[in-house]
Amino acid sequence: MTVSPLTRDLLAWIASTPRMYREAMEAWGTSCPRLSIWEDAVSDGLVQIRGGKVALTLRGESALDGVSTRQSG
Repeated sequence: MTVSPLTRDLLAWIASTPRMYREAMEAWGTSCPRLSIWEDAVSDGLVQIRGGKVALTLRGESALDGVSTRQSG
């Protein structure tokens, strides 16, 4: 999977330290339809929210590492 530079920045930011959902929204949330990095990462299955915490999925980790992934289905 190829991700944009901004998406890679988001994934690296999440991977660098445990993050709370609120913190992620303050840093990455936007109402601009042209800058939907957070929304795209969630819909692409790169990040997950559990118990108020944000983490990379396996797919997100692979995308950050530059490993090609394919979505089954």
